[in-house]
Amino acid sequence: MMIMEPPLETEERLSLCEVLDRVLNKGVVIHGDVTISVANVDLIYLGLRLLLASIETARTANALPTPMSMSGR
Repeated sequence: MMIMEPPLETEERLSLCEVLDRVLNKGVVIHGDVTISVANVDLIYLGLRLLLASIETARTANALPTPMSMSGR
């Protein structure tokens, strides 16, 4: 007796626009390090810190200064 799995059409599918909207509303942080070495000698080190979010999301998370704090008044 074989068990049939549901067809792929029943799964939720997201368009690129929906995915981008969700990422900008929630925000994404990417952090990584890459080290290139030869014979146990580190030659190149690359550090990456990336924050991808909308301006409003970043401001509510206190990741960006507000316009009032930038004016110096």
